Amino acid sequence: MKADKVRDYDNTELASEIQQAKEQLFRLRFQLGMGQTEGLKKYRGLRKDQARLLTVQRERELHPETAPAEKAKKKGK
Repeated sequence: MKADKVRDYDNTELASEIQQAKEQLFRLRFQLGMGQTEGLKKYRGLRKDQARLLTVQRERELHPETAPAEKAKKKGK
């Protein structure tokens, strides 16, 4: 995941991606604790992705004008 791609997310997409990364890291940490070390490379990559997501989120907290506009949601019946 590239930082440029992350910067294109709106705030709700960014928050959901951060939540998904936290859940995936939890599962991988659990697996590593059980002795399944096949996911070590994936674990390291996820940590870096989460850091990118959190960095972009912090940038937006400091400079909210840089965030892309929220996408309009369709109203259902």
